[in-house]
Amino acid sequence: MLGIIPTADAQQVAYDEGLDLVEVAPNERPPVCRIMDYGKFKYEQKKRLAKNSKQHHVQLKEIRVRPKTGDHDIDFKVKRARTFLQGRDKVKVNIIFRGRELAHKDRGMEILNGIIENLDDIAKVEKFPSMEGRNQMSAILAPRAS
Repeated sequence: MLGIIPTADAQQVAYDEGLDLVEVAPNERPPVCRIMDYGKFKYEQKKRLAKNSKQHHVQLKEIRVRPKTGDHDIDFKVKRARTFLQGRDKVKVNIIFRGRELAHKDRGMEILNGIIENLDDIAKVEKFPSMEGRNQMSAILAPRAS
């Protein structure tokens, strides 16, 4: 605490100590300045911001199933989707049709609705099941806000 001193004198004191004269509150009368190592201050400030902003970036994970996929395999994929949803990621469930499987879109819809039903306790439907293109049916599930 040096009190109110002229700017030139404050700059000289900072220079003699090998530090920087940093304006802390420019709107005050007189302006408030501090003698400090500005590089160290900015580094610590950046570290604090990085520590506080550890946020989860939501990703879109994908589960692919075919109409002929067995029940156990579907259960396994549902379990995997559940871990994705618990990790706060979105899940896109795709039913892929090939060849003559296109004649059984109703079977694909049953599988998709069954998966949505199994995950209903932790997921909400963001995009309802629909055909995407000619040979793919999909739905997007998002984690429920708890």
